[in-house]
Amino acid sequence: KEIFATTEYNFDTLAQRLRELAFLNKGLLITLTDERATDPKTGEPKKQEFKYNGGIAEFIKHLNRGKSVLHDKPIYMEAERDGVAMEIALQYNDGYSENVFSFANNINTVDGGTHLSGFRTSLTRTINYAARQLGMFKNDNESLTGDDVREGLVAVISVKLPQPQFEGQTKGKLNSDIAGTVQAFVNERLGAYFEQNPTVARKIINK
Repeated sequence: KEIFATTEYNFDTLAQRLRELAFLNKGLLITLTDERATDPKTGEPKKQEFKYNGGIAEFIKHLNRGKSVLHDKPIYMEAERDGVAMEIALQYNDGYSENVFSFANNINTVDGGTHLSGFRTSLTRTINYAARQLGMFKNDNESLTGDDVREGLVAVISVKLPQPQFEGQTKGKLNSDIAGTVQAFVNERLGAYFEQNPTVARKIINK
């Protein structure tokens, strides 16, 4: 009390962060119990449980709820390479804003970093490559920019790595040199997804 003006824990603030952690660690059950409040019907303490077997793919559905999506299922990819565990999920809606969240070792890197820049570079490259393969450009010089391919994009990038290097006190930006690892992974997995799902690829490129 000498240091903090507010000493009351906020249930909703905790619930939001614990929900996020449950999304980032699929299959993990997190229980939040507030013994200060009781349910008027049961007399039991207020309680909420978070568990998502689908992990960040379910996170994407949660972020896109109420929106009109271009493809039913989020595109999901997961692998471990060079000591980096990577999990990425994305889905497009018919809006024009970009909603991308990046995490490193469960920390929300609000200012992005190497994992996010690797993802963005690869997303633009892979979509342009798919458009060429599908013959959707009028000529060879035509290409979509990074801004184009991020319209209506909802994505979550989560990496887990030993001894991550962050910038700043709040760990808002990841500086570890993993952009190339993330890029190669997205090129391969997203490229393969577009090859196997040309209908989804066309919808995204048309958008």
